[in-house]
Amino acid sequence: MARSSIPIDIPEVDALPGFPLPHERDHLIGHRQTEQKLLDAYRSQRLHHAWILGGPKGIGKATLAFRFARFVIANPDRFGPDVTAATDLSVSADHAVSRQLAAGGHPNILHLRRPWDEKSKRFKADLPVDEVRRTVSFFGTTASARAWRLCIVDAADDMNTSSANALLKILEEPPKRCLFLVLSHAPGRLLPTIRSRCRRIDLTPLSEAEIAEGLRDLAPDAVPGPEDLHEIALAADGSLRSAITLLSGDGLAIAKGMKRLTDNPAQLDLAAVHAIADLIAARGQTDNWENFQHIVQILLHERMRRDLGSSLQKAHGLIGLWESTNQAIRDADALNLDRKQVVLDFFFALRAA
Repeated sequence: MARSSIPIDIPEVDALPGFPLPHERDHLIGHRQTEQKLLDAYRSQRLHHAWILGGPKGIGKATLAFRFARFVIANPDRFGPDVTAATDLSVSADHAVSRQLAAGGHPNILHLRRPWDEKSKRFKADLPVDEVRRTVSFFGTTASARAWRLCIVDAADDMNTSSANALLKILEEPPKRCLFLVLSHAPGRLLPTIRSRCRRIDLTPLSEAEIAEGLRDLAPDAVPGPEDLHEIALAADGSLRSAITLLSGDGLAIAKGMKRLTDNPAQLDLAAVHAIADLIAARGQTDNWENFQHIVQILLHERMRRDLGSSLQKAHGLIGLWESTNQAIRDADALNLDRKQVVLDFFFALRAA
């Protein structure tokens, strides 16, 4: 897997310490119908060269993308007996392709994501055009006549205007025996021209049973009792990644506290607001900060959905709050601003809305 030059002690962007990365996972939680669609497409007479895998963050899009890539590289003959007989996209852990991916990468898979900025000592805020242009050299290298090459864009939502146009250019003139898997948390926001050149499959959020299955698989020693597991599944809103982060740090306490505070925003308990803001913004507690972002999205989405049926004015106010909070979070991450102030501003703005 072609990859950026990242210092060995720097995790991949969006990595969860102690948990396997998508390219290291050979077990997929849920999404059986989507997996079947990709398998059927691969062995059909006409295989489209580009696919958008859409859905909320943390539900398994990248794991599925690498599962598909692993299968394609291991089975280059789309009409061979192994592909014809396959019932899913699994590949044996002993297969050479599986071992290469588990060890760090495969030369026929290009994984594009936000790169590490050595100068600022953090990952870049977007997926820059220079990363997307790596496709030129990647697809320009010599490969055997039977080999497939795959590019996984993870995630397309991180692209800026220049990188989106660079991706569009290569999607318009794709090389032979290449596949693009474009991951997106919000496919509707991608350039219409990119969407028009891709087949789109939307993955659904995981069920509570699938969240429990994923936690038992990835964190068997940390799975809570039924009551807390139910609370975590509700707060995770179908995202296994969010469920994992809720299990770590003070995730469950933050979820319960924010729900309690937002149930009646007109009468905020200021002491409780400052207490939860201190918890979320505590130094070194990146899981708490990520949990805040996820819970905010769920709370605002639920309120917008409710208010659209009763008060358009309230709904428009919440949409504005959604946009301003997302921008404040991005600015805090990019400019190392005070996270506590972002949390306080959210609650005060919610009260006003």
